[in-house]
Amino acid sequence: MGVRYGALFCFMIRFSVLTLIFLSIGSPIAWGQPPSGHRSDLLVRVTQSQSGRTRRVSSTDADLHGNGDSKTILPGQTLVLADLDGPGVITHFWNTMASLNPFSGRSLVLRIYWDGAKHPSVESPLGDFFGVGHGASADFQSVPVGVSSLGRSRNCFWRMPFRKHARVTVTNENMNFGPVAFYYYLDWEQLDELPETTLYFHARYRQQFPAKPGDHVLLETTGRGHYVGTVYSAHQVKMGWFGEGDDRFFIDGEKIPSIQGTGTEDYFGDAWGFREFAGPFHGVSLFEGVMPGDRVTAYRWHLNDPIRFSKSLKASIEHRGSVYSEATGKSLSSSGEREDWISSVAFWYQTPVATWDKPLPADEKRIAPYRILLAPSLTHRAKPDKIEKSVAGIMFQPETPDGEIEFDFEITEPGRYRISAILVDSVLGSRYQPFLDSKPLGPVLDMNSKGADWREYVFDLHDLEQGTHTFKLAGRGASPKLRTIGPRKFSVGISSLILLRMQDMQGYD
Repeated sequence: MGVRYGALFCFMIRFSVLTLIFLSIGSPIAWGQPPSGHRSDLLVRVTQSQSGRTRRVSSTDADLHGNGDSKTILPGQTLVLADLDGPGVITHFWNTMASLNPFSGRSLVLRIYWDGAKHPSVESPLGDFFGVGHGASADFQSVPVGVSSLGRSRNCFWRMPFRKHARVTVTNENMNFGPVAFYYYLDWEQLDELPETTLYFHARYRQQFPAKPGDHVLLETTGRGHYVGTVYSAHQVKMGWFGEGDDRFFIDGEKIPSIQGTGTEDYFGDAWGFREFAGPFHGVSLFEGVMPGDRVTAYRWHLNDPIRFSKSLKASIEHRGSVYSEATGKSLSSSGEREDWISSVAFWYQTPVATWDKPLPADEKRIAPYRILLAPSLTHRAKPDKIEKSVAGIMFQPETPDGEIEFDFEITEPGRYRISAILVDSVLGSRYQPFLDSKPLGPVLDMNSKGADWREYVFDLHDLEQGTHTFKLAGRGASPKLRTIGPRKFSVGISSLILLRMQDMQGYD
């Protein structure tokens, strides 16, 4: 993959010989249906002669000898990834990006329009569509989607048939972090015809910030088809377990759901709470815990057990869990209504094509009210003064393992803050202890890696008074993973410091 940026796209931190690049992871199958995911099905299919022509559209440089293989998406701009004439079926969608926005997974919106429809049949923030909510970064692998490269490389294998035309777009709805460099492959098959029974692929994002009493509606639709998946995310506002709610599916106008579950984690194939795991059809891609500010995302793919409907479908899930007294810490309820921030993406196939004209919430309404402080904009001090600055961050690279770098930031509203930072490890990285106002923030971090990666490090909750505070990284010796050959640097990088005042999530709508 090549990178070619202008001054604004110089997302690089150079040090010695290493350049760090910041990059925001049975029978043959019928053409119009999603694959079952069984390995034997796929191996059988490739032994058979198949009709159609294999096609691809991508962000590759128009110059076959060039290396500028990304497309620029300016703030507020929509990039058309594909305008395809059918009949055909989209088979694979890969993408990655370079962005200064640490939550670009929520700011970039994927939309797909079938057969010339004015409104989309697929509409979701990019990260949520690929199984990780909140704009967070996490890796997992499942049958239809997978994420790798610390959340930066996304693959989708949903089969998306269309008869006349397909239009695929991505919009950069964030206005504060400049352009995004977007890389993508979109593979598809051009066909002579599709079976009459072929259904159209749909995906729709919904949110409640905060959750209201009653069920969270995943989907309401009319038509004929089957439900094939759920991505469900919760950003916890208060302490406790959020997942006592039951899933419910009302088929063809039912007043009482014929399909009803026993608890949120049960629907997603887990039990007795959540923990991170990735299965082919179900899993928890993100689980930070049960404290205020913690984030969760779970997925469930109904590939082997689709929920069929002939006229209509309503899918919903309760949002209930443990409720505690803030003053005493005593339990008030084991299954009470909670006011966490919840969001979801429903996936289904149906005919006729379903669309909607209700817009998504604005970008700033889809994400928690973070205060994102880019490192180069903060007052900073380093001992020794061995730093390199770029638009993407600051690389501290002392030649001894005991260097220190610190950043000042201002708190204008006192409160309880969740603190995190986007840090950079590298092949020359060392061990560093993070501090807040001279108090250790958790354990020593080993910032050595086989390459160069940025990731979010969460440093929990802290009560901060109004005034100036200091975030510091202090060297604690060479990493045992440091390679024996190469420059003797003891590096660490920081892209941004992220603050979330928990009081700002109370009653927000």
